[in-house]
Amino acid sequence: MLYFENDYAEGAHEKVLNALLKTNNEKHSGYGRDAYSLKAKEKIKKMCGRDDIDIYFLTGGTQTNLIVIGSLLKSYEGVIAVETGHVNVHEAGAVELTGHKVLTLPQHNGKININELKKYIEIFYNNKNKEHMVYPGMVYISHPTEYGTLYTKKELKEISEICRKYEMPLFLDGARLGYGLVVENTDVDLPFLTEICDVFYIGGTKVGALCGETVVFTKNNTPKNFTTIIKQYGALLAKGRLLGIQFDTLFTDGLYLKISRNAIETAEILKRGLKEKGYRFYIDSPTNQQFIILKNEKIKALEKEVIFSFWKKYDENHTIVRFVTSWSTSKKDVEKLIKLL
Repeated sequence: MLYFENDYAEGAHEKVLNALLKTNNEKHSGYGRDAYSLKAKEKIKKMCGRDDIDIYFLTGGTQTNLIVIGSLLKSYEGVIAVETGHVNVHEAGAVELTGHKVLTLPQHNGKININELKKYIEIFYNNKNKEHMVYPGMVYISHPTEYGTLYTKKELKEISEICRKYEMPLFLDGARLGYGLVVENTDVDLPFLTEICDVFYIGGTKVGALCGETVVFTKNNTPKNFTTIIKQYGALLAKGRLLGIQFDTLFTDGLYLKISRNAIETAEILKRGLKEKGYRFYIDSPTNQQFIILKNEKIKALEKEVIFSFWKKYDENHTIVRFVTSWSTSKKDVEKLIKLL
């Protein structure tokens, strides 16, 4: 079977596994106080171009989202996200479980619209009954989005300006951030995100690690006793080295970005091949998630040889499906997929 279902079907990059094996018998302090976690943080700070940022390692995206959102919001506040945002659709109400509502806006190619964001907040603050309502307390976006699309510097600056005006933190979900950073025409990089966001995270689970996400607080805004909050959520690893070693490896000699490029290169091969065959794309994604409109009978035949994702029904005879490449996708498998299609 060919696997194009997601970008975390594989284990981890060989260098990550080798680093874990090589250090297996070493003894280190726990809870992220080990030498590898400290080294990884310094390397990430260098990549971000800042020394005055706070870095924490967590194990997964949903865990990261609910802990960051739950710790930054006041009890009466909610988080603004587009209707297709991961925290709204694919996290089983994890944010709501923290006591905070997800306040949704329409999505535009997976992205939030600055004018709709501004209007939503203005309407709220002009409402005489707002004390009976959930306050907008944070803006959540993903980069890349759930549709594989990317924000530009201009768009992010505009969103950030709204957040500054209303004293709301801007939180960027970077579960697939590596893939967004290496797209040829993007103008967004880590130093810019460190400047524009109040908090963001660098995804490892989907970009070469066995598991792990790096949370970055950028404005001296880390919640008080954040390590204790992580512990309360059951997310503080005693063997914190397991995350530190992985990110230390990924951020050595540019490995994180190097392996991210493979996902983009193989996705481009797939796009070209499907365009040549006349397939329709649901959306133009520049990253590793490609959304294709297929006939239902074609899907049934394809499922015998390929694992891929159902996205949503297009019409009575067609369905939108998603093919995802990753840091380890081979060109040979992409060519096989194109041939099958």
